Amino acid sequence: MTGGDGSPGPGSGSGPYEADPLGRRRPNIVLVVADDLGQRELGAYGQRLIKTPRLDEVAAEGMRFTQAYAAAAVCAPSRCSLLTGMHAGHARVRQNPFNGAQGALGDADTTFAEVLRERGYRTGCVGKWGFGPEVPDQPSHPNSRGFDEFYGYLTHHQAHDYYPAYLWDNGERASLPGNTLERRTTYAPDLFRRRALDFIRRHADEPFLLYLTPNSPHAPSRAPHSGPYAAAYEEERGWSRADKAHAAQVGHLDATVGMIVDALRREGIEKDTVLLFTSDNGPHEEGGTDPDLFVGKGPLRGYKRNLYEGGIRVPLLAWSPGRIAAGGSSDRPTPLIDMLPTLAHLGGARAPGGIDGLSAAPLIDGSRGTPKSHSYLYWYRNDPISTPRADAVDKGRGNTVCEALRQDDWKAVRFAPGRDRLVPDDEWDVELYDLREDPGERHDLAARHPEVADRMVRRMRRAWSDRPRSGALEGAEV
Repeated sequence: MTGGDGSPGPGSGSGPYEADPLGRRRPNIVLVVADDLGQRELGAYGQRLIKTPRLDEVAAEGMRFTQAYAAAAVCAPSRCSLLTGMHAGHARVRQNPFNGAQGALGDADTTFAEVLRERGYRTGCVGKWGFGPEVPDQPSHPNSRGFDEFYGYLTHHQAHDYYPAYLWDNGERASLPGNTLERRTTYAPDLFRRRALDFIRRHADEPFLLYLTPNSPHAPSRAPHSGPYAAAYEEERGWSRADKAHAAQVGHLDATVGMIVDALRREGIEKDTVLLFTSDNGPHEEGGTDPDLFVGKGPLRGYKRNLYEGGIRVPLLAWSPGRIAAGGSSDRPTPLIDMLPTLAHLGGARAPGGIDGLSAAPLIDGSRGTPKSHSYLYWYRNDPISTPRADAVDKGRGNTVCEALRQDDWKAVRFAPGRDRLVPDDEWDVELYDLREDPGERHDLAARHPEVADRMVRRMRRAWSDRPRSGALEGAEV
């Protein structure tokens, strides 16, 4: 049985370190996903107030994607699509939880961890998982979805507490005695950092996938009570307490990535590892944080919860000395649904058939030609809340169903009159933008180009399926 590039597939009996076409071993993979980090909150993308020296180093030694997209404008659907390669019109989880049950994955959903584990990778998830229910031994648990090891928050809401009473260690609740109603001394991102470094140390001699998902810098803005991060921005005048803590959270995240890089070098496996860094959506304004102070969206329009570019454009860095040329960049529109087929491609595994993502590995790897381009990119938004800036950007429509679609340089955004996406097309407000000439989405061209707007709406309708779709491993190819 072979993969699409001719390499032995799962079940072939070949070793997990089999060389790729250039004679290199299949790489370890470290994927770091920040929580609500705007693209411009990194120095490598133009940030001026928050210092991110280690991530800037990763960008300088690797490459930046300048048009990378989250799969949704909020956490849960974005992460579901990232894990499964399905866009928001097909994915299992398509919105953050309302008052009902937490969104969950199922046995039919194939994640990139399952794909790589079949190829012989040791797989670990550390940090925010974000799906329910909060019980072990069920289909949505990370251990059931391809991760050999899990340490962190199971559900979306649990991850809002930086000083939790417990975390999950695989199928067991691990109490944190330092965190009680009276005192809070154990900072969860510190524990995630330690567990991630320990995972690298323990598995340095075998191929591994580390999915590191700290909850920083999601609200509430909580920095460690002591240490360099807590004091880094204390002297900044005119900054709120939340803004200072937010900047410190980003600094802590930056240092964590730096320590990961140092650990890879210390183990002598940096050239055998691909490190990817990204975020799940655009910058937030929750808990008193002012995203405009940090200009986290840059010149783009929108914030977390908006389907304009500022809400879905995210940083994406790729680093692997000797494999990825230093100082490179790519302007290929690259949604995070591409992560599953890209990781499968890098690991010599077969990507599931029927997924929406396309492999971007040739941009990272340099050995397999030119990556395919998407015929369209699709997003969906139905969120239980809105925030003042995001709602203002949406012109008071922040609590309605919203869809967006990009084809080439055209971008359409449309708003339903309420939460029912089945209302007739003539009840939606449709906007059209030319991203090449107007990346900030300031000039609505729908009236000037009605034929383009109509075509985009038809494509949106075809992008939606009432029943979730699942990728199939059997018969799939790279």
